[in-house]
Amino acid sequence: METSEIIASLDIGTTKIAIIIGRKNEHGKIEILGIGKTESIGVTRGVVSNIEKTVNSIKIAVEEAEAMAGESVEVVNVGIAGQHIKSLQHRGLRVRDSLDTEISQDDIDRLISDMYKLVMLPGEDIIDVIPQDYIVDNEQGIIDPIGMSGIRLEANFHIITGQTTAAKNIIKCVHKAGLEVAELILEPLASSESVLSEEEKEAGVVLVDIGGGTTDVAIFQEGIIRHTAVIPFGGNIISEDIKEGCSIIKNQAELMKVKFGSALASENQENEIVSIPGLRGREPKEISLKNLAHIIQARMEEIIDHIHYEIRNSGFEKKLIAGIVLTGGGSQMKHIPQLVEFITGMDARIGYPTEHLAKGNVEVTSPAFATGIGLVIKGFAFYEKQQRRNGGAKMPMSGKGSFFDTIFARGKEWFEEDQNDNK
Repeated sequence: METSEIIASLDIGTTKIAIIIGRKNEHGKIEILGIGKTESIGVTRGVVSNIEKTVNSIKIAVEEAEAMAGESVEVVNVGIAGQHIKSLQHRGLRVRDSLDTEISQDDIDRLISDMYKLVMLPGEDIIDVIPQDYIVDNEQGIIDPIGMSGIRLEANFHIITGQTTAAKNIIKCVHKAGLEVAELILEPLASSESVLSEEEKEAGVVLVDIGGGTTDVAIFQEGIIRHTAVIPFGGNIISEDIKEGCSIIKNQAELMKVKFGSALASENQENEIVSIPGLRGREPKEISLKNLAHIIQARMEEIIDHIHYEIRNSGFEKKLIAGIVLTGGGSQMKHIPQLVEFITGMDARIGYPTEHLAKGNVEVTSPAFATGIGLVIKGFAFYEKQQRRNGGAKMPMSGKGSFFDTIFARGKEWFEEDQNDNK
């Protein structure tokens, strides 16, 4: 499907804030037009902890992306993560009026809308409602009921919840940066769009997105998302361990991890030494790469143990034929797939976000951009769905009258409330 529409994504991570601007070509592949990336200062473990610093970082990333793409950004698909994210399973029911009319998209939309009315704990909000399968007049296991006849329409839903304040602060930052929110999307779901194939989702697969502050887990089986979890550890805690274990400053620890880090101490020789410059004329410090790998391996084993627990807890451990796919910036460290395979006994590979991308002027191959590219893919899927519902009519992407204005009306309400409070 050819479209001249521009879709932009905003990945607000613990380590970086990234804006990606994309457009679909005539072959249905996404061309990346521009990328803006800046250090994330006001975010802790996936949650905004300083509004002003986050807003400034977003503005810098947007300017960089716009300059590269030669396009302006007004509307973004935004990722949400953090250890406050939870998931639950729920069954919804809708009794239809007549057998004579077929089940339509409107029936499904009403069923999904009902799920957003579920009563949550104080301070929690529903972020996403994902249908797993449908039951029509007690006939189970239906993936797409549209066009069928039936009175009793039920569905099993995977419901993602999160802290209201966390979502509110993300939307507030986006608005203060002069942008509109199209959709708020769970980050591991976005990453899955860019690095997993449909065959893997069908066979059963675990997506593990290792970020700076958190590690996100999403389990798919028979093409349906079955389990999601957020582990409150990521690449940054490994850097902290190196800083403490080697008595060096934070920047040196991060550089050591990226350049010389390995998740398997057995792969390093005893005589491999790196010299770190001393502070203020002090003597250089010599660090054994084997010791460095021991520090990294200890923390990575802890993270993988958490991942393995989530896999067992999901009830699908024996049904995951495609194994584990690792992505995110933290997956780039040497020997991580081997350590994951050793601990879990499952096949593991690195997921690169290249499957849906066209070769263009901007090449993006790093797993660190899996979430950002996935958000762009989800944005196009949403846009095309709206087009189909409107009979192929071209939908505005931004500005007054945009269909995006109605998608996250709650975000606008929050922002307006905040503006009124400050008057």
